[in-house]
Amino acid sequence: MTAGSSTGLIVTTPREREIHIERVFNAPRELVFDAWTNCEHLKRWYGPRDWTLVHCEIDLRPGGRWRFVQRGPEGMEMGQNGEYQEVVRPECFVTTEVFEGPEFEPMGAGTVNTLAFEEQDGRTTLKGVIAYASQEARDAALQTPMEEGMGESFDRLAELVEARA
Repeated sequence: MTAGSSTGLIVTTPREREIHIERVFNAPRELVFDAWTNCEHLKRWYGPRDWTLVHCEIDLRPGGRWRFVQRGPEGMEMGQNGEYQEVVRPECFVTTEVFEGPEFEPMGAGTVNTLAFEEQDGRTTLKGVIAYASQEARDAALQTPMEEGMGESFDRLAELVEARA
């Protein structure tokens, strides 16, 4: 699978258990990294446009935990949590991620996510790898509206960091 949305998000599946994402932001990587790791910024962009981040906890250090809860337009809540395995400001971070709730069981026990922030000429390329425990779990995730939601979320992130740049 290879897709490029009108928003500039590129989603590929080069390996059987992975989803790769890439998006360029017109802002320095310090701003983009900060937007990913600061609850006040995350509340302004994380999730599709009609969802709200209603709970955000971040302990940004190896071994530190994080938890987000989003609320949809009809009141549905979706939680996710994990642990930071590596943090190199502003270059990258690696975290585990588990979506909360029985509806997410087909996606397995969670993922290991690696996000790298590369800056060139004041623009930041975000490169992410989402690694699943199995191809079946990855394929189950691909059947959700994940790509659409991520695209909208990244559009919101671009608006935030470009306004701050």
